[in-house]
Amino acid sequence: MTQTDSKFADSDQSSCNQPSASGVLQDVHISPLLMEDFLELARENTEKDLETCGVLGAFLEHGTYYVTTLIIPKQESTSSSCEALKEEEFFAIQNERSLFPVGWIHTHPSQSCFMSSIDLHTHFSYQAMVPEAFAIVMAPTDQSRSYGIFRLSDPGGMSVLKECEESGFHPHGEPADGSPIYEHCANVFTNTNLRFEIFDLR
Repeated sequence: MTQTDSKFADSDQSSCNQPSASGVLQDVHISPLLMEDFLELARENTEKDLETCGVLGAFLEHGTYYVTTLIIPKQESTSSSCEALKEEEFFAIQNERSLFPVGWIHTHPSQSCFMSSIDLHTHFSYQAMVPEAFAIVMAPTDQSRSYGIFRLSDPGGMSVLKECEESGFHPHGEPADGSPIYEHCANVFTNTNLRFEIFDLR
């Protein structure tokens, strides 16, 4: 199941030592090839108009998170949702490697690139654990933007989701501070030198 080594290449160290873009959040590095490989592994579901999701694990070194592991759990999917099953299986992999759960990735096979209300609730649990956690939406049919890397605004979006007790698809109110409920990540960088491994548990 392992596709590449779990350690990142140490050439081009300059890309690994960029100053923090946000001033508060730690920087995160992820390989663009990881996203491409995930899309390829999701292809069969995408062709059936079914979502696919994966979990991202990273290690922290010198104040920067490096995403080195993609885990695709057993899952149940529809055209507009995806639920991970047997979470203990991917938790075990993360624990064995002392990885931080820095986020998740999923497809929108026939929808545009955005965060649905269900996506926002899923992401809230990640960002509550790790402030740097992010969500990648891969939308291969979106002509204007094929992918996005998002996070809940903090404290605005986080407060809205913390107070929300609804489930399923539903509207959310605007954050009290006037911020958008979610935003593009300014602290996540693609790094072609990163090596990673993939566990497809399906």
